[in-house]
Amino acid sequence: FKICEGNDIDKKGIKLHIVNNSEVNAFALPNGHLIINSGLILASENDAELAGVIGHEIAHMELNHVMKKLLKEVGLSVIVSVSTGKNNGQVMRECTKLLSSSAYDRKLEKEADLKAVEYLKKMGLDSDPFANFLFRLSLKESEYAKHLVWISTHPNSEDRAKYILENRDSAFIEVKNILNENSWTEIKVQLAN
Repeated sequence: FKICEGNDIDKKGIKLHIVNNSEVNAFALPNGHLIINSGLILASENDAELAGVIGHEIAHMELNHVMKKLLKEVGLSVIVSVSTGKNNGQVMRECTKLLSSSAYDRKLEKEADLKAVEYLKKMGLDSDPFANFLFRLSLKESEYAKHLVWISTHPNSEDRAKYILENRDSAFIEVKNILNENSWTEIKVQLAN
């Protein structure tokens, strides 16, 4: 994770899972699990757009939003049983379902978005692609309705894109890719099959 390297985040603490699922979604789970659906990658026009979304999810982890959400929704007793290993598969499935299908409150979502902008800026990356991704999704909402979990579980995408643009660095930041074009294309071809 270039985002981790560029922001002094321990990348060993993040366990990436790419799931073959057409839903445009990514989410953070306890213990550093980052789930990215193949549908999100395929909906991203370039790796810079995906970097913004990954930055958003890493921000949820780094800002402890995952545990705040679980405490609010399922309570302390479930958190204790999950963290001590004295849980059953059903509890874990319910926590995963909760975190993947419902939004954090708007304040936490905005905080994660702005932290993602900060991460991108620190790496010398422009946050415009992240905002463009959100704008494009908001325009295609009806077309993608059955696959856009991202939109249904987050605040209005157009509003998010606007405040991302308002909070980006006003100085010119070079738009650069993390991956070369061939690598990005290869990843999308593999996921599309």
